[in-house]
Amino acid sequence: MRNPANILEERATRERPTTGPGNVIEVEDLVTHYGDRMILKGVSLEVHENEIMVIMGGSGSGKSTLLRHLMALEEKTSGTMRILDHDIDQITRQEFLDVRKKLGVAFQSGALFSSMTVGENIMLPLYEHTELDALTMEIMARIKLEVVELSGFEDLMPSELSGGMIKRAAFARAIVMDPKVLFCDEPSAGLDPVVASALDDLILDMRDAMGMSIVVVTHELDSAFKIADRITILDRGEILMIGTVEEVLVSKSPRVQALLNRTPEEDTMDPDEYLSRLVGETNPGIAHL
Repeated sequence: MRNPANILEERATRERPTTGPGNVIEVEDLVTHYGDRMILKGVSLEVHENEIMVIMGGSGSGKSTLLRHLMALEEKTSGTMRILDHDIDQITRQEFLDVRKKLGVAFQSGALFSSMTVGENIMLPLYEHTELDALTMEIMARIKLEVVELSGFEDLMPSELSGGMIKRAAFARAIVMDPKVLFCDEPSAGLDPVVASALDDLILDMRDAMGMSIVVVTHELDSAFKIADRITILDRGEILMIGTVEEVLVSKSPRVQALLNRTPEEDTMDPDEYLSRLVGETNPGIAHL
């Protein structure tokens, strides 16, 4: 990990807007199972207005599952979720669809349709969810291309774009309906450091310009430290901590420091628990031979 003093100095050079007084997302005691396996184990968190919340964790920590829940795409076992002041379990089907229209998603791969031009890809949500005329949709798409610095690329096909340009086009599509919350899944994945840093700047600029709340799942430490207002660290389906970059950097938790310094953590297991796993016992720690 880079020197924490250098990270904090870099953050101090950029003025950051104050987050709003309200919450756009509230999750309390969220539990999720895949079959008999518990993935999320009582997760609770809030995402504030105008905040960039970064979700981090090792492979298998549950961060992608949590992201799908925040996007209202996953069925939970128990717990409560409020998105944009709506209890997801208590609203009607139409209310749920209205909430979903206020959420933007930029997928890890970009997920652009290869048979459509860049402009057509960006206008797709407008075709699906509005009754705007074609000219208005074209203008809105061009405006969003300006935001992501792809002005003039609307007639190209996705195959003609670089990896970084595909990510930017995906952002343009995600924000074309001016969402209240933008979700980004590994936005820097597969990009070289220079392009990744420029994409981080774009995320910050979009938040500042559009007043959105942004939730980012990433394993890139440099990106997280650059863009985050707060960081949620998951481990084995549980929250290790939620805090500012400054709070995360000085955390005394060995598990947090292991993640930040990319060092393997020694994992010890009770012998009875290990034997139970081998013989397929449902109650760890009680093995019968």
